[in-house]
Amino acid sequence: MYRSHSCGELRASHINTEVTLAGWVQKSRDKGFMVWVDLRDRYGITQLIFDEERTPKEMMEKAKSLGREFVIQVTGTVIDREAKNAKMPTGDVEVLVSKLEILNASVTPPFTIEDKTDGGEDIRMKYRYLDIRRNPVKDSLIFRHKVAMEVRKYLSDQEFIEVETPYLIKSTPEGARDFVVPSRMNEGQFYALPQSPQTFKQLLMVGGMDKYFQIVKCFRDEDLRADRQPEFTQIDCEMAFVEQEDILNVFEGLTRHLLKEVNNVEVEKFPRMLYDDAMRLYGNDKPDIRFGMEFGELNAVTQHKDFGVFNSAELVVGIAVPGGNAYTRKEIDNIIKWVKRPQVGALGMIYARVNEDGTFKSSVDKFYDQEDLAKWAEITGAKPGDLVCVLSGETNKVRAQLSALRMELAERLGLRDPKVFAPLWVIDFPLLELDEETGHYHAMHHPFTSPKPGQMELLDTDPGAVKANAYDLVLNGNEIGGGSIRIHDKQMQATMLKHLGFSEEDAKAQFGFLMDAFEYGAPPHGGLAFGLDRLVAILGGQETIRDFIAFPKNNSGRDVMIDAPAFIDDDQLKELSLRLDIQA
Repeated sequence: MYRSHSCGELRASHINTEVTLAGWVQKSRDKGFMVWVDLRDRYGITQLIFDEERTPKEMMEKAKSLGREFVIQVTGTVIDREAKNAKMPTGDVEVLVSKLEILNASVTPPFTIEDKTDGGEDIRMKYRYLDIRRNPVKDSLIFRHKVAMEVRKYLSDQEFIEVETPYLIKSTPEGARDFVVPSRMNEGQFYALPQSPQTFKQLLMVGGMDKYFQIVKCFRDEDLRADRQPEFTQIDCEMAFVEQEDILNVFEGLTRHLLKEVNNVEVEKFPRMLYDDAMRLYGNDKPDIRFGMEFGELNAVTQHKDFGVFNSAELVVGIAVPGGNAYTRKEIDNIIKWVKRPQVGALGMIYARVNEDGTFKSSVDKFYDQEDLAKWAEITGAKPGDLVCVLSGETNKVRAQLSALRMELAERLGLRDPKVFAPLWVIDFPLLELDEETGHYHAMHHPFTSPKPGQMELLDTDPGAVKANAYDLVLNGNEIGGGSIRIHDKQMQATMLKHLGFSEEDAKAQFGFLMDAFEYGAPPHGGLAFGLDRLVAILGGQETIRDFIAFPKNNSGRDVMIDAPAFIDDDQLKELSLRLDIQA
């Protein structure tokens, strides 16, 4: 064996023990007559000592030649460390080396392998295998493993069975573009990589598996935002003979288990919030409820004066910023500039200061008196010392704009504590969304989501009013899981696809295998999928998922380490019956 102990294992109880260690040189300090080397592996760091009084001259020279990230093996005796380091678990001891072997030399790394590195993100992505040696990344990957193990433990104890489903499947419309894979043996035909195992997990319910889960890779060829990946991991789950409440209870249990076992946090309350209320009070369907600043709709108390901006607006809505009256005029002007950024898109912002004496001072004092402004404060819940921020415009747009402002101000005020966890179920989503460009409806979740009981007939008369038997689990302003009760009846599924614009022929071609299965005694079923990457990041106190993925891609969907995607040669193209037609 290359080692008898790890570099994080040795303690005072090992003094006078001969050990063999192997790892990477973190750093060395050459004092001429003495050389100290910090040896690192996944488990920690042990200090090595080479002393010219006790170390042969040839080995001493070899020790002096060691550079950062050299891979070495040493044998020596554990001795008491004179200058102890209380910050290191191994800080009471060091190893007096009697044998040194260089297993592999290293060129100078492009950035320092330390917790606080001098490497920018681009260079660390290119040399990700070096970045993984750093404690923040290494610990994040170990943390991810711990979460995954606790997921498997909890679900297995609940009698779920882990079943693998295929990666090479048929392309079906599920909301995003598919990644496609050409088939050499079936000329001109293509597999698709799964956006989710949706139809397969439903077929497993038809197959009688009753409770299924899988920690599975999913693929979506969509325009990437700052914290998305083209390939991501789901905790995918499905249950038979269940209603919505059964599923919510099981996965509340899983979330509680993870918070307790991973974070040592007890969370009892999982509030339920209607989708319509989430949009009305927070402007989005994944509200962060660790803090207040709920929306107050102000149409009734603003559209009675001669202020045209408000009078012409579909919605006038505000929030109370706690302590915001302390902002200077310059700080408020900067907030106004922030909401006018293209990413937010507001045309401006009206504000009202709530003074400590109960009086008000607003940017529209010309139009609104003290009595008016008092109503603004009452509706938004503003107290003396607060600031009321008001936006107006088209309902959906202004809600999204104020939601972005709410989150930004909460960040500035330190209200988004990563050590505080506030889960929330959002339920009763619309079944369909209207595409304003085409005028057609599409499924808000996916085509297999069932409507709420008794609402199927509304599809013919008022499709936008139909609620889905669907639910999202939100944690700290992030959707960490979502699911629905599925359609399990062939005729209902055919009706749903018809309303989504599928012809009978298209429905059969795309989903005939699933609807055929429904004719063989499909049980009522439903499920939920967690986004593992996002869940792990939030449990780890982070907003970004990248450090919790071993080999992530950049914002352009490229792996800059292996330089993928890449062109393939002409022989491969010919073998796959493909010809490139790249437009300049």
